[in-house]
Amino acid sequence: MNKSSPRPTELRRRYGNEMPTRRNDAPQWQAALPDEWKSAVDRPLYFHHYREYELSAERTVGYDEDDRPCFVNHRFVLTRLSSDDDEEFYETVTLSEEMTAWRLRDGRWLVLRDTRPDRCRTNGGFYALAPDMPR
Repeated sequence: MNKSSPRPTELRRRYGNEMPTRRNDAPQWQAALPDEWKSAVDRPLYFHHYREYELSAERTVGYDEDDRPCFVNHRFVLTRLSSDDDEEFYETVTLSEEMTAWRLRDGRWLVLRDTRPDRCRTNGGFYALAPDMPR
């Protein structure tokens, strides 16, 4: 560890028990970002990952050098029990969504939202500008 990088105890004091991930664990935060917007966003330096334990949902928040959120991604899948014969049941997807957002340098957020009625069909998603970070 070089002298300029913070020690783990300093990171815990700064971020609590939610420690930033290592760079090689970082999500592909630019994968869906259109090329014409790449120069208008700040690169996240670290990420916090959250996972819901009762349903299939997760969230990632990326932070810039000022410890402000500059990237957000969440996904969830809602399921229900189905049966063809009322004897054997299986889970089917009723709704899934993935939302990715990047903070622009002017403070607005570029948001990509893709909602699907099941895992197979997609509407292709859509981009929109928002004044605040999506929740």
